Amino acid sequence: MIKLTVIIPTLNEESNIQRALDSVFFADEIIVIDSYSTDGTVKILKNNNVTLLQRKFDDFSSQKNYAIKQASNDWVLMIDADEEVTIELGKEIKNILSKELSAVGFYIKRNNFVENKRLNYGGYSSKIVRLFNKNHCFYKGIVHETILTTGKLENLVGRINHYTYKDYNQFKKKMNYYAILRAQELFLKGNRVTFFHLYIKPFVRFLIHYVIKLGFLDGKKGIVFSYLMAYGVSKRYKELIILLNNK
Repeated sequence: MIKLTVIIPTLNEESNIQRALDSVFFADEIIVIDSYSTDGTVKILKNNNVTLLQRKFDDFSSQKNYAIKQASNDWVLMIDADEEVTIELGKEIKNILSKELSAVGFYIKRNNFVENKRLNYGGYSSKIVRLFNKNHCFYKGIVHETILTTGKLENLVGRINHYTYKDYNQFKKKMNYYAILRAQELFLKGNRVTFFHLYIKPFVRFLIHYVIKLGFLDGKKGIVFSYLMAYGVSKRYKELIILLNNK
């Protein structure tokens, strides 16, 4: 049986972290990489059987890559504090790790929840590499970081539950935070801002979630989610304009 390390990055996640920890009870090791939380997150962690690392946050890839280097096992499952591994996925992971593997990583899809109710249509549908061999994979990117790998990737059937936000203000605050980080990344790449970025691209993002992905079938939550996704794109380029003007 291949041993597994679960890694969970945190920053002020007292309302979510216990759920995430409970969902990965099957792990051989749990590492939490905390960016010096100021709420009750650390207190909760100290009441659980986890390895707590604290590191000043610089970007998502650096934070995760640092934690990966501390893992005792080659195989790592990376989840966010606002996520939980479903029972079905947990069983599938254990079954996968009981065999000889040809793949170095596995894609996992997510179920998205808004105010504890699942979005059936308009949420994120992309698959992300979450289970991987640390000797063949590493993260790259300041925000919306991605796994780079030197080997074969396969898909898992089970999903992660993602509790996107508890209320409108919390999600908007999160979108503002990500927009600032993404703007910094674009600034470093030398990107510029056009009419397309400020107006067309946010509108297209709204259409993708609300129309193409049938978000309108999710009712009020579907339109709010779609709007906030579009807002995040618009905010990103407005922040980039500020950076460019201050250069």
